Amino acid sequence: MKVTIAYIEEPPFGWTEADRVATGADIELADAVLRAIGVTRIEHRLTTFSELLPGVEAGRWDINVPLFVTPERANHVAFSLPVWAIGDGFLVRAGNPKALSSYASLAERRDARLGIIAGQVQHDSARASGVGGDQIAIFEHQADAIEAVRSGAIDAYASTALGNRILADRISGSVLEAVEHEPAKNGKQHNLPLGAFSFNKRNSDLLNAVNRQLRLYLGSPNHRSRMAKFGLTSNEIDPALVR
Repeated sequence: MKVTIAYIEEPPFGWTEADRVATGADIELADAVLRAIGVTRIEHRLTTFSELLPGVEAGRWDINVPLFVTPERANHVAFSLPVWAIGDGFLVRAGNPKALSSYASLAERRDARLGIIAGQVQHDSARASGVGGDQIAIFEHQADAIEAVRSGAIDAYASTALGNRILADRISGSVLEAVEHEPAKNGKQHNLPLGAFSFNKRNSDLLNAVNRQLRLYLGSPNHRSRMAKFGLTSNEIDPALVR
């Protein structure tokens, strides 16, 4: 049995090594689960974020690496059980010269520019917090957004707080730093967004098999040790576990 899984270049969740081998937390989780359900051949298909949902919906591959679950996305694909829960953050130049700590703080700085990958949920979150459309620059690839922060073309790149921490650690010279978003000031409990694998809605057999294995595997010592290699801890794992 062969399964093709699509991924994007977004450490620590997925990236391509120099030998052209796909790796990352989401890749390793997918491989462990698929092997356990009897998949004998796994192919990794590199794509762009904007092609993930249309690609699996059209049947060009079988499964996508996890992405945030939203009602709009669920109209097009079938989601697995959640596998992680992660809040947003910014990647900014070292020293955070414009003191950007949340979407709301960026919205208050009309001279601040925010970079977002096309189709990601951070766009809606930013607009809902008052960030103007003229403050947002859309990128197709993460590497281009990071370079725009470096060059000063934008002041912040919005992605997951975890991903930005990993990026800042990997980029030498302390040129950039990660900023985790401050919690809302209204005192309300904030539930972290959940990420899950996604499938073609007609591929219920694969979805059900993956879900059965996820129920057994998520939160296990083996799962936690695998994810720890990529910086995912109980902070990201436990809120996603199905009780």
